[in-house]
Amino acid sequence: MHRWQRKMVSAILTALLLLLTCLAPVFAANTKEKSTQLTTTAESAVLMDANGTVLFEKDSHKRLPPASVTKIMTLLLAVEAVEQGKASLTDEVSISENAYKQGGSQIWLEPGEKMNLRELLIAIAVVSANDAAMAVMEHIYGSEQAGVEAMNRRAAELGLADTHFNSVNGLPAPEHYMSAYDTAIIAKEAVTHPLYLEFCGIKEYWLRGGKNWLVNTNKLLWWYKGADGLKTGWTEEAKYCFAGTAKRDGLRLISVVFATPEPRSHLRESMKLLDWGFANFSAAPIVTQGTVVEQAKVMKGVTKEVPLVAAKDLTLLMAKNKKNNIEKKVNIESDIMAPVKEGEKYGELIVTQDGQEIGKVDLVAEQAVEKAGFIRILQDMLTGLFTLG
Repeated sequence: MHRWQRKMVSAILTALLLLLTCLAPVFAANTKEKSTQLTTTAESAVLMDANGTVLFEKDSHKRLPPASVTKIMTLLLAVEAVEQGKASLTDEVSISENAYKQGGSQIWLEPGEKMNLRELLIAIAVVSANDAAMAVMEHIYGSEQAGVEAMNRRAAELGLADTHFNSVNGLPAPEHYMSAYDTAIIAKEAVTHPLYLEFCGIKEYWLRGGKNWLVNTNKLLWWYKGADGLKTGWTEEAKYCFAGTAKRDGLRLISVVFATPEPRSHLRESMKLLDWGFANFSAAPIVTQGTVVEQAKVMKGVTKEVPLVAAKDLTLLMAKNKKNNIEKKVNIESDIMAPVKEGEKYGELIVTQDGQEIGKVDLVAEQAVEKAGFIRILQDMLTGLFTLG
């Protein structure tokens, strides 16, 4: 090999070495990116937004003992009973022998003691009181068994395939199980009830006129920005469980972890899931409840148009690192005949992304429109005829 050839080879090798040195951080970064994918020590977990979109899951349909996370359903039924007028927060609840004997986490209710329903619900939400849960379900449904049956009926209504209740408070019972996914679906329903979130958001409460101090077992209320619920749980069989939720900048996330190994690990793992969710996704507000979306024509009515408004808020989940090609389309019934009922559906606002439907909301009449009399209809017909002429 000639001297000039050796110099050329040496120069090429030097350049290759320099190139590899420059690329090394890129290779390392790619390896690091793969190694930092979201993981959890929970046996089962799910991260979901308030629309039900699953962002992360690990064996989320596995049937496991839920411990006191059970009470996420107990509290939902109680809140719904109050909203429907079947019970009142001022009801005086008489404590039964059965409620007194529950054990575990409790507020030490005595047989024959009376406490109003509001404070019993606070005790369930704040310190997961087993005796309070039993007293509430007996008061609303008449017996423990009737309460369990109501919980299973509600589970069926929500379409839960991996949940079966045999206890109103989560104390160990045969054939009593939930899945992380089903729990998140219950939480998704629960957060739509302001009263539910009001109780779950209470950090501290003085019970029995200041004699007993209750401190919420959900420490995320102190530790995590936007956290406002929901329910912790622990038994030896279930280990540490938690259904938590937080809302930031219009985005609500629901995190459920089952069977984490050591104290506070359920809170740590839940925060890890929530951190990942808020870091990677954001909320895109589409329309707020009550906003007029379209003016719809009304036939044979005392007025010719009726405003159609969004029946509820519509906020969609968007990945932060992805271009979001969102389009909105309004579909309205072609012939809306009077009389028009206030609040009745007459159309839909449909949202698509890259041609695929990603969300929709009903459009309802903002106000009623009565049917016009014969003379008014005739006048409108004549007016229309001369206008055409």
